[in-house]
Amino acid sequence: MSSTFGDKIKISVFGESHGNGIGVVIDGLPAGEKIDLDKVYAQMARRAPGRDKTATARKESDIPNILSGMLGDTLTGAPLCAVIENTNTRSADYGNLLAAPRPGHSDYAAYVKYSGANDIRGGGHFSGRITAPIVFAGAVCRQLLEKKGVKIAAHIKSIGGVNDDGFDPTNIGSELMDRLSGSSFSLINTEAEEKMRAEVESAKAELDSVGGVIECAVTGLGAGFGDPMFDGVEGVIAKAVFGVPAVKGIEFGAGFESARLRGSQNNDPFRMENGKVVTETNNCGGILGGITDGMPIVFRAAIKPTPSIAQRQRTVNLQKAQNAELEIKGRHDPCIVPRAVPVIEAAAAIAIINLI
Repeated sequence: MSSTFGDKIKISVFGESHGNGIGVVIDGLPAGEKIDLDKVYAQMARRAPGRDKTATARKESDIPNILSGMLGDTLTGAPLCAVIENTNTRSADYGNLLAAPRPGHSDYAAYVKYSGANDIRGGGHFSGRITAPIVFAGAVCRQLLEKKGVKIAAHIKSIGGVNDDGFDPTNIGSELMDRLSGSSFSLINTEAEEKMRAEVESAKAELDSVGGVIECAVTGLGAGFGDPMFDGVEGVIAKAVFGVPAVKGIEFGAGFESARLRGSQNNDPFRMENGKVVTETNNCGGILGGITDGMPIVFRAAIKPTPSIAQRQRTVNLQKAQNAELEIKGRHDPCIVPRAVPVIEAAAAIAIINLI
């Protein structure tokens, strides 16, 4: 498995959803930097299960046990290793998945790839639970970035057919960034929350699930970071974001909408502002030729509906090589979008710190 990311600040994620624990090793962090663990715990709490009606009923404290790399509140320069204990598992709920893979889940592909040796309990290493170590790593990287004036925040752009306002791509204030990055249900227009929750409850009542879109912004990053072609900023961020289970698409700036525009509409005119080069619009999402242009980086990630739903579904019995039906038991999120917001922010932080 390739559960590592980065060439300067390297992270390696380990563990399974129903194993003894999950965790991450972060290599390359600078010695002597202080980390506020309370801020790390706050980010972990935003992602933790069992704290909101839109989430799974499984409750985990998700408090990381730091084994190495910190002395008090200071990074030592050694690899930073954190382990999060799994304390609330019900593995028996997954017994029928050994033979009958869940539609829309990794079960079948992993069964073929690993010759049936993959751990299917709770999704094993493919579970959304594995995003907890990603949030830990991102929370550490975020603090190092903030010392350089770089901020990262995301919000729920949509759940099902209910939409939030979007970022103003040329002017994203620090107060908004701070509010969103500290929220457990991150919205620019908080009036959308009630309708979004109703959308989730409607899917849940029908034994179904619902997906959505998360919009993320990075501010304070100057021009000139990144490289053309294969090491471009879009590619580095996309690789990190696609490491988050359930992400099925990503777009930067105007994204797919730019395909409908003419060049005169899509181009971002330059101008001088207080001695600095800026653009009047930001359809490029802050990236030109794979390199930052100094404007906010803005991207959106599509989050698919949770595949583990309570409705009876068609599948196959791998042991008998015949068609079958599957009824999934266990505790599953009717919508993972709110909990995925801090994960997308963390993935962005891990990508950006490697770029700079």
